[in-house]
Amino acid sequence: MIEIRKSAERGYADHGWLQSYHSFSFADYFDPRHVQFGPLRVINEDRVAPGMGFGTHGHRDMEIISYVLSGELAHKDSIGNGSVIRPGDVQRMSAGTGVRHSEYNHAAHDTTHFLQIWIVPDRNGIEPGYEEKHFDAADKRGRLRLVGSPDGAEGSVRIHQDVRLYAGLFDGDETATLTLAPGRRAYVHVARGAVAVNGQALEAGDAAKLEGVDAVSLAQGDAAEVLVFDLP
Repeated sequence: MIEIRKSAERGYADHGWLQSYHSFSFADYFDPRHVQFGPLRVINEDRVAPGMGFGTHGHRDMEIISYVLSGELAHKDSIGNGSVIRPGDVQRMSAGTGVRHSEYNHAAHDTTHFLQIWIVPDRNGIEPGYEEKHFDAADKRGRLRLVGSPDGAEGSVRIHQDVRLYAGLFDGDETATLTLAPGRRAYVHVARGAVAVNGQALEAGDAAKLEGVDAVSLAQGDAAEVLVFDLP
């Protein structure tokens, strides 16, 4: 079974300095049909205005992944980490017993466009942690590159959950197939461009939930950047 969720069906919030689309229920947006998919709890597509950002705030018991599409995002947290992430970077923060952090776009003129992803961890109360890895565009071109996993396989960031996150870039005749083990499901988010997922045409912001299928196939890409979650 494949269920398509179109971009325009997502929740939306305009805070002036922040425009945010919510694939799942978040903050003031609630849709009982879209609360989470397995342990995948949040995908927010955020655009942060120049010189603006999220002030210091707290999280607990959540795996938080940031994936920058354009611009830069400065991160600072209460466990001593400070960095600036850019396109190609994948940042994972394990909130665990509690962490406070801020995220800012310090650019004078450029908007930061990024995905904020939350995954429910496999257990609560872990020690807070932080990790950041860079994945070149060439490494994602025409293939699904593992960028997050429970064991840090292939140089991916470690996620404290039985989830594997892949990123890929597809154009023209480039194709990829991800085989799913029995009992697994998948969630595909099109970050930009257009691509066919198991024969279904999707565009930027669209998503597909796949259950009871053997594989996820990507084809007919048009400047597409795609995230695929292999989920329990």
